[in-house]
Amino acid sequence: MFDPQPWAAAPFHFWSVVFFVLGSMVGSLLNVCIHRMPRDESIVSPGSHCPHCGYAIPWFLNIPLLTWLYLRGKCANCAAPISFRYFLVELLTGVTFLGAWLAHGAQSPLLALAYCLVLSGFLAATFIDFEHFIIPDQITLGGIAVGFVCSAIVPALHADLFTGAVPSAALALRRSFLGILVGGGLIYLILRIGKILFGRQRFALEPNTKVVFTETALHLPGQEIAYGDVFYRKSDAIAFEAKSIELTDRCYTHVDVRLTPSHLWVGDDKFNPEEIPRMDAVTDQIVLPREAMGLGDVKFMAAIGAFLGWQAVIFSLMLSAMIGAFAGLLLVALRKQAWSSRLPYGPYIALAATLWIFAGHPIVHWWFNVLNPWLARQLQGLLGFAV
Repeated sequence: MFDPQPWAAAPFHFWSVVFFVLGSMVGSLLNVCIHRMPRDESIVSPGSHCPHCGYAIPWFLNIPLLTWLYLRGKCANCAAPISFRYFLVELLTGVTFLGAWLAHGAQSPLLALAYCLVLSGFLAATFIDFEHFIIPDQITLGGIAVGFVCSAIVPALHADLFTGAVPSAALALRRSFLGILVGGGLIYLILRIGKILFGRQRFALEPNTKVVFTETALHLPGQEIAYGDVFYRKSDAIAFEAKSIELTDRCYTHVDVRLTPSHLWVGDDKFNPEEIPRMDAVTDQIVLPREAMGLGDVKFMAAIGAFLGWQAVIFSLMLSAMIGAFAGLLLVALRKQAWSSRLPYGPYIALAATLWIFAGHPIVHWWFNVLNPWLARQLQGLLGFAV
């Protein structure tokens, strides 16, 4: 596996087919991870089964891509619909594996395999984050550990940004460790600064506006905000000064109100929010918590640093911010998302890091050598000293 000669014995595009087929098979496993990891279920047992009727899927009905097409997206036993996501994940994984081989296989088959491993994590994280707004620790913390080990096995993951020189295993480990520190530390610092500067969103309301708190959402005039869109952590709180407030069995006037996921304070009185089905308040303004990114994104970026180095972290951070901003504005313009709605950030990080894998070095070379060659020379000197 580590010797390139056996790989060269077969035609290059024989391996192209192998990588696509391998990718679609891995995509089938990723579908299991995407469905089970957020639910804290084992990805090993039980075996593949229909989530509707529990039918154990035999091997001949578990062939990637072909089975979904053959069954027309339905369970063979109960005919319940099987989400198109299953086919899409298998196809995308096959295509990304093929892309990794075409882009890097000639340089190093082992490097192509390492990138396939990284891209698999990106796909799983993307689909989980889109659906559940989390990135499981199995992907992030596991990715940090696996990325560090892979850096010793495949030092080409940390090839010199300007010369392309492959470092020694020891130097690759140093660059991986630096990537972990920058990926985790820098993003955590941004998260904390963002929380201090932008962690609250103040809504100025018309005088004597009535707001209603139900079991699932906050209702403002012309707008409904689900609690899941504002409560990202236990310490997050909705706060306001109520001119009057009505609970099921009591009323208050001119009192401070603070609502967290686990507690409700009305003045000095403390309640369990689950025991308050409805609360009507009159106020002039209300403050909601706001979060730019979560700790899952911090760990995810650290994993990217472990595999790809600190330069990839900076590249992914800058590009993902632009992609996320564009996507958010587009969704708002299409009326698919409200300004206050929560957006998953992990998929944009994954997309930016994927671009780094396939085109990051040419983009950086173009940026420095075409737009700012002087800065390129200074950075080369700095990098040569630093790493």
